[in-house]
Amino acid sequence: MKVLVTGANGFLGSWLTRSLVNEGHDVYALVRRNSDLSELKGVDCKYVYGDVTDLVSLLEAVTDFDTIFHLAGVVAYKASDRPLMEKVNVQGTANVIEVCRERKVRRLVHLSSVVAVGAGFTPDEIKNENSEFNIHDLNLGYFETKHEAELLVKKACDKKEIDAVILNPATIYGFGDAKKGSRKMMLKVAQGRLKFYTSGGVNVVAVEDVIQGILSAWKNGKTGERYILSGENILIKDLFRMIAEEAGVTPPSRQLPDQLLHVVGSIGDFMEKMGLKGPLSKENAYTATMYHWFDSSKAQKELNFHPRPAREAIRNSIQWVKDQGMLK
Repeated sequence: MKVLVTGANGFLGSWLTRSLVNEGHDVYALVRRNSDLSELKGVDCKYVYGDVTDLVSLLEAVTDFDTIFHLAGVVAYKASDRPLMEKVNVQGTANVIEVCRERKVRRLVHLSSVVAVGAGFTPDEIKNENSEFNIHDLNLGYFETKHEAELLVKKACDKKEIDAVILNPATIYGFGDAKKGSRKMMLKVAQGRLKFYTSGGVNVVAVEDVIQGILSAWKNGKTGERYILSGENILIKDLFRMIAEEAGVTPPSRQLPDQLLHVVGSIGDFMEKMGLKGPLSKENAYTATMYHWFDSSKAQKELNFHPRPAREAIRNSIQWVKDQGMLK
């Protein structure tokens, strides 16, 4: 099968590209000419040059592909990054949809995120595919742009313009994830340099299980449906404890009050407007204190998705960090 992967040179994209090659498919990675391709070293895929934000380049790159796996996106939590997320996450997805229409691509596998589903404010809020997106009033850039992009895919499916399936992975852990910019906090915990934890919770899923879910959804997922690929729901406190235990260091022992965190976030936003680097943003503060807890029952039933415990995924992540000498 001839397939194209956008975002192929990222953490999840490289795992997916490698898996598709191993299955024997004719795999093409969409990359920009200045892209860092180190994640794809040793992967027997072909390259086509283009940019999801440039429709003309996409149309030139996409010829007789059976499937597009759309993973390209920007993860950020600062107000100043909102325009870039609008450009890549929303307009980039609109361009991919247009290419699927124009080039008659048989299927689009759209990698969204659980942030497009929403988040909870208490531990008893566990979201599923039918949950209402409940955080518009917070206007969080990453959440909003991923939600908007997903709606574009769903609308095109409902109008029968394309055949697509939507996947919403939770927080992914596994070998190599520490290279992601969003894992700076994990490294601080693993190095024993972080003394505080926040309230809130996270859902941890292993990268291997997400890949299995993607491949299964490609082959068996229903058109226009979204599937949450989530693992174990745990408190931030317990996440940090597991990371520290696997790294052999003392876990953070004091909880930061939510109110203090939001004050620091507001100060960070003000500093950013002044051209200074703040400790964290208001978006960081909200993200760190909400409960990102999800139910993957639908994927378990329809995609034969069986996520492993959070501890195993975290162990693999920290083992890679140890192997790279990053705990020194």
